[in-house]
Amino acid sequence: MSNTHNDHVTLSLVIPVFREGSNLHGVLQAVRVSLDQCNLPYEIVLVDDGSNDDSWNVITAEAQAFPSIRAFRLSRNFGKEAAVCAGLERARGDAVILMDADGQHPPSLLTSMVQMWQSSGADIVQAVKRKRGNESLSGKLSALLFYIILNKLSGFDLKGASDFKLLNRKALNAWLQMGERNVFFRGMAAWMGFTTVQIPFEVVPRSGGQSTWSYLKRLKLALIGITAFSSFPLQLVTFAGALFFAFSLLLSAETLYQKLAGQAVSGFATVILLLLLIGSLLMISLGIIGEYLTRIYEEVKGRPRYLITESIEPARKLPVNE
Repeated sequence: MSNTHNDHVTLSLVIPVFREGSNLHGVLQAVRVSLDQCNLPYEIVLVDDGSNDDSWNVITAEAQAFPSIRAFRLSRNFGKEAAVCAGLERARGDAVILMDADGQHPPSLLTSMVQMWQSSGADIVQAVKRKRGNESLSGKLSALLFYIILNKLSGFDLKGASDFKLLNRKALNAWLQMGERNVFFRGMAAWMGFTTVQIPFEVVPRSGGQSTWSYLKRLKLALIGITAFSSFPLQLVTFAGALFFAFSLLLSAETLYQKLAGQAVSGFATVILLLLLIGSLLMISLGIIGEYLTRIYEEVKGRPRYLITESIEPARKLPVNE
């Protein structure tokens, strides 16, 4: 296989990185093997999301050894979705693939994704999880519950979906037009409605290190996904209020009847239970409204999604693998 040089990039691979220094070298090695088999000019865009380990040192060493790598370091940990935005906004390819840096998105699938994109003419090639690997039962159940709720509220079926996707330039440009700061990549990709083909894969064990994807981060992303694609929770507050109003009218009529009939009105325990129930409903309603107000507040502030403190660009033209 010989290398020539070309300014044009056909394929961009975007990899957000957070505390993956221990396994990044092996992942990139496997990635280059698969990309070389595509026989297309490519670039690898690495975004360090404020890692506090040696991830940036590993990225720097890799970029010095391989001119196909471009790297960007965020000033702090802005979150995976922000790092995804940073990478996609800087990708220059006719097609862009997004994958994780932990090795659970198998690099061997890259060649198949590119071939499917070339042969199908689809705008998006979506890698769908056939098996979720050795994920805990609670993790699988929480993911299933989230996708069921999101499907019922928004109409988008994201069961088995992942961030492991290929977008052609048309789809990527459309995605980049969505300027919200509360980003949910896979939901936004489904919302666009472009022609999509699927390719199954099995989640493989991590190449090394430990996952930083905590339940709190998953919950935060789930709330962003639900509030970004459906206003039904707000409507649910209205429905609950109307239901309790109707119930209060019936209870008031019964109380008035007993009063006029000269019967003693009892039911202290019932009153306490009603107060607790209504109070809980009010607190939950305020919480739902607060979630939407938080999203509005973050959008209105207009702050950038991320800040880049350092970047590495290739000193020479990108390789074409023939």
